[in-house]
Amino acid sequence: MALKKGGEIITESLINEGITHVFGICGHGNVGLLDCLYERRHEIALISPRHEQTAVHMADGFFRVSHQPAATLTSTGPGSANQIMALAVAQTDSSAVYSITANVPTNQFNRAPFQELNLHHHADFNSVIKPVVKRSFQPTRVEMLPLAMRQAAATMTTGRPGPVNLDIPYNLFQEEAEVTPEPRGNAFGQRRSGASLEDVKRVTDMLLTAERPVIFIGHGVTLSEASAELTRLVHKLSIPVISSPNGMGCFDMTDPLSLGFIGRNGAYQANQAGRHADLVLAIGGRFDDRSASSWKPGYSWNFPRTKLIHVDVDHAELGRNYTPDLPILADARAFLGQVLSELEGREISANRLAPWLADIAGWRKEWEDYLRPNWNSHVSPISPYRIVEDCLKVLPEDAILTLDSGVHHNWYMQFWQARRPQSMLNTWGYSGMGFGPSSALGAKLAAPDRPVVSISGDGGFTMVPHVLCTAVEYDIAVVFVVWNNFAWGAIRDLQYGYLGGREYRTAFYHNASGEKYNPDFAAWARASGVEGYTVTRSQDFAGVLEEAVQLNKPALIDVHVDADIRPPATGSWELPPLPAKEPVFGKAWRP
Repeated sequence: MALKKGGEIITESLINEGITHVFGICGHGNVGLLDCLYERRHEIALISPRHEQTAVHMADGFFRVSHQPAATLTSTGPGSANQIMALAVAQTDSSAVYSITANVPTNQFNRAPFQELNLHHHADFNSVIKPVVKRSFQPTRVEMLPLAMRQAAATMTTGRPGPVNLDIPYNLFQEEAEVTPEPRGNAFGQRRSGASLEDVKRVTDMLLTAERPVIFIGHGVTLSEASAELTRLVHKLSIPVISSPNGMGCFDMTDPLSLGFIGRNGAYQANQAGRHADLVLAIGGRFDDRSASSWKPGYSWNFPRTKLIHVDVDHAELGRNYTPDLPILADARAFLGQVLSELEGREISANRLAPWLADIAGWRKEWEDYLRPNWNSHVSPISPYRIVEDCLKVLPEDAILTLDSGVHHNWYMQFWQARRPQSMLNTWGYSGMGFGPSSALGAKLAAPDRPVVSISGDGGFTMVPHVLCTAVEYDIAVVFVVWNNFAWGAIRDLQYGYLGGREYRTAFYHNASGEKYNPDFAAWARASGVEGYTVTRSQDFAGVLEEAVQLNKPALIDVHVDADIRPPATGSWELPPLPAKEPVFGKAWRP
């Protein structure tokens, strides 16, 4: 066998794993690997954003749209540390990201060379990154690279997907050795564990005898690509569906059986169905605090009075927050296929759920009647309802929406209607700001023929304005919508709601004049080479959004939104020890 540099082995391994993109930033620690990537640049693209956090968010967005992992590359020390928050977002939202970090050379371990962490262990970046990845590998010889890379790819893509890390002393990139290539480790979607036949029969019996069943879907349904099977089951049994944000679109949300999101910022009919259900089939969902009204009985769910079947590929989620009557460790797509097969030959009464669906239709009408005065109105400042409404009217069915952390996300959780899976990208579990604008770049690279629109708050966008540079450099035609309410709006609302309106440093003011302050985002965009628009009239937003999408080039819309209109809570959310607020519409109900 011929001698090969470590960097050549890494590059070949990435290509063998089907990785087509590396999102990375140069440094003295990875320059040796950059040179090897240059040699294979026609097979694997290196995209260099202006911050390591954005590099990981780009890889995250790329995976969520394509279900093909991408790699990231950072240099020794601060560059690698900059990605921690973004990896935490990827981990908590189950996104496969192949993070390659450089570390100090092996012959300098524990000598405190430039950028080494060594207080407790030499070259100790593994201790920094371990909590936010499924596993961190640290090969210290070139001969160790093939096995570590194969195992990392397998760890990243099997079971519940998530980020992994290879922390590589940078001398390995240029050192040589004779090695035996390893087979491909990437096995995303190839190992589908199913339920036992006894459990499948029991689930089917429970579904057919329940009088008020609902299905609650989470990201596991998206990751298993089970949309078709889910839709067949729902239509076969006429069971309504509640969606978590990362499950939205797996069942067409314009379908009458879609109830929307649940929890504080859920739809009224979803919370009512959750409260009154006698059986919940949860598939790939976590029952986190925001989709369970902080687990307060009667606000979103009524377990254990309500029977629970919980299906998840991750055993740690089964019983984490609610103890299931029937826990099932299985892949969502495999499980749904099993239930569909079991239903063949079973007798299904066509109108057995008519009273339950009539109740739901009544709750939906109450909610729509309550909301009706807020739609189709032109007011100044622009109402948040108008922004969501115009996005629904203008954006095509195949559009991809990326959402940042902030009050704007509450509006889209409550009112967005995703038509397809992998089309609504949320920073849900860790809720990191900067995800929306950054992940949009990766999403567009994964789906260049689909419109990609980032919706982010003014605070969140100001954390990652360098995305504009990357969009121009690489011709990535993302539309950035800045929800400009001149505030950290979600936290300002907490001060108003819980702390007597004592607003302090949650809105943006010019100290000397006391006037509201934000940069001119449209001018900022134009200075970067991006088309920039400012919208202050509600009559203009739809037309500007349509024009920006049709440009098929990077564009930014700075839309000034009323900060004093809040999405109407239909559930609850606790901030202990502060007393939880009651729903604005509807109320808790217990049997």
